[in-house]
Amino acid sequence: MAAHRSGPLKQQNKAHKGGRHRSRGATQREGKGRLALKTLSKKVRKELSRVDQRHRASQLRKQKKEAVLAEKRHLGSKDGPPHHVLVVPLHNRISLPEAFRLLQDSDTGIIHLNEWGSTHSFMLLCPQLKHRWFFTSAKPGDLHTVLDMAKVADTILFLLDSLEGWDCTGEYCLSCLFAQGLPTYTLVVQGVSVLPPKKQIDARKKLSKTVEKRFPDDKLLLLDTQQEARMLLRQLTNQKQRHLAFRDRRAYLFAHAADFMPSDENGLVGTLKVSGYVRGQTLNVNSLLHIIGHGDFHMKQIDAPVDPFPLNSRVIKSQKDLGLATEICATDGIVDMEEEVKVLMKADPDKQESLQSEAIPDPLEGEQTWPTEEELSEANDLKESSKLVKKVPKGTSSYQAEWILDEDGESSGEGDGCDDAENENFMEEGSLDESSEEEEEEEFETMTIGESERDDLYDKKVDEDAEEKMLEKYKQERLEEMFPDEVDTPRDEAARIRFQKYRGLKSFRTSPWDPKENLPQDYARIFQFQNFTNTRKHIFKEIEEKEIEGAEMSVLNMVVSRYPGNIEPVKAKEELIFHCGFRRFRASPLFSQHTAADKHKFQRFLTADVALVVTVYAPITFPPASVLLFKQNSNGMHSLIATGHLLSVDPDRMIIKRVILSGHPFKIFTKMAVVRYMFFNREDVLWFKPVELRTKWGRRGYIKEPLGTHGHMKCSFDGKLKSQDTVLMNLYKRVFPKWTYDPYVPEPVPWGKSEISSTISEVDME
Repeated sequence: MAAHRSGPLKQQNKAHKGGRHRSRGATQREGKGRLALKTLSKKVRKELSRVDQRHRASQLRKQKKEAVLAEKRHLGSKDGPPHHVLVVPLHNRISLPEAFRLLQDSDTGIIHLNEWGSTHSFMLLCPQLKHRWFFTSAKPGDLHTVLDMAKVADTILFLLDSLEGWDCTGEYCLSCLFAQGLPTYTLVVQGVSVLPPKKQIDARKKLSKTVEKRFPDDKLLLLDTQQEARMLLRQLTNQKQRHLAFRDRRAYLFAHAADFMPSDENGLVGTLKVSGYVRGQTLNVNSLLHIIGHGDFHMKQIDAPVDPFPLNSRVIKSQKDLGLATEICATDGIVDMEEEVKVLMKADPDKQESLQSEAIPDPLEGEQTWPTEEELSEANDLKESSKLVKKVPKGTSSYQAEWILDEDGESSGEGDGCDDAENENFMEEGSLDESSEEEEEEEFETMTIGESERDDLYDKKVDEDAEEKMLEKYKQERLEEMFPDEVDTPRDEAARIRFQKYRGLKSFRTSPWDPKENLPQDYARIFQFQNFTNTRKHIFKEIEEKEIEGAEMSVLNMVVSRYPGNIEPVKAKEELIFHCGFRRFRASPLFSQHTAADKHKFQRFLTADVALVVTVYAPITFPPASVLLFKQNSNGMHSLIATGHLLSVDPDRMIIKRVILSGHPFKIFTKMAVVRYMFFNREDVLWFKPVELRTKWGRRGYIKEPLGTHGHMKCSFDGKLKSQDTVLMNLYKRVFPKWTYDPYVPEPVPWGKSEISSTISEVDME
């Protein structure tokens, strides 16, 4: 009887892995003292027991809690700066003087009024709460003042209306403040006590629903009586402070007083004395001082005068009139009011930072030197060795000899080589000059006919030139959306001259492009980091010891998104107003796509659907920092157009502008086609022959040869072409921002309710 043999389909069970679960001792014996690579490369961490881990977590919580309490006790105390509160009314029915009258209660503390500047402010000293406040105010219509004061305020006190909460101007102000970054804030309602008792509860419920859209988890406080004002002060004292990163890493000061002492006859040059409380980091006298809207300046010295608003002052009331109070300021003992001011630091000219914000370019840097005699002799030897000896008829010139074919049927000249070199030069390097911009489109004339006297009065207020320019911008924006980057080939100028600075790329994503190639002259005036990330980390480590950030210029890249309340088209290279951290300036930016590639496509307009990167020449600022973009209208008002944050300081970020030349297939033979209207002469066809073609329906091809002298060309594609398809050619060049940085920003016309309402109504109509 034959034995059974298993076939090829027999089930194969897995072998038992008995050595997988080894003990620690067995592993150490097998390793014989050898350690793993990770153990050798990392520091040995001491493993804590479970009880020690709990104890360490408890200590960390205790330290954080003590840090928060210490910050609360320091702010507004006798040893710390006053608690700066910015009061912002968000509705035109709110009475700011009435709110200040309730807060200026003589029973609560001592009041020091201050009418310096355009804003009303007062200092409130409360020995009972061991706290002092500095209240300032700003109207939402004066937007730049609100934004600048919010950068240095500890708390923002929003005054809301009892019925509507905020109006259009208040909504616009809140949008700007949210984009810039809000410090600690408190919501206060005014006018609830005026309503009937039955309607007060309904009004508060309705107002809570309105407010929770912007402030979902915040409570509403009342401010109609002296008792409610005292409760508000206690809320401000015990409130936890929110931190802004761009503010905590720098020294800043809100000027309580300023005095200018001219040093020349004209009174234009002199010394500005500024008095206030230094906040944030330590202020270094050798660093530069930036005044918002005016620029950077040197400091001469830092003085430490007597605190003009000490907390522990005593009040002696007269026996004749208890309502009159005589204020005597004293510290722990008797203070000599005539004590000399202490000088803390004086500037050292050898250690002061330079006001020079631009690098001095060397015109001879990068220039080619005159060749030496040895180099000239080597070049002559190469010329002699490169000459070709051939048999030619008698009387033949050297030019005619270049066209005589050799035995292999090719010319000995360098014509083909020159063509290849020109083609390669066009594909890789591009040209150096560029002519004028694209052809302007045809002009249109509008005429407005009024049907009544009211229409005539309305027409007188309309600026026809501004309307015509705006219509042209809307047309260009719509054409850019329909036909992105497409331009018409000029007929009165050769395309090889018009687009001589452009080049073709096989792939926009993978084709190489040297970031140091053909840089403009302005790049010799800026500074560049070898490694921006490491420099930023190094400076933030040392920023606690001294203020390092200076005024050197570089290329700033900012990520912004379009503000939905503004629909006016914004073209690249238009002058805009920037709020970047503490700085405010004017510049003409470039727009580009926000991608992770090494090349970023230039955008002609600030689109509303995606975030874009804005590039300008500006002083070096380290992120994080909020960014707000404004545009000055023809009536002098500033409109918010975009918000975002600072991305990087990188001059090597390449912004590539693309133009697309389009042609139409005239005759189609399967994969071959005759294309016209892309060029209008034979020389242009030969010049752009190395550039790859594509179609709107996804075909790819190349130019085989020109046909005739009117710009027709024979093209080959990777598939059959449709008659309704369009042939395209992509050309690219690198663009750079304009040097238009200006730290001075003129004061805008205050916003009114009518302007905000008209803007919002336009958005609703869209």
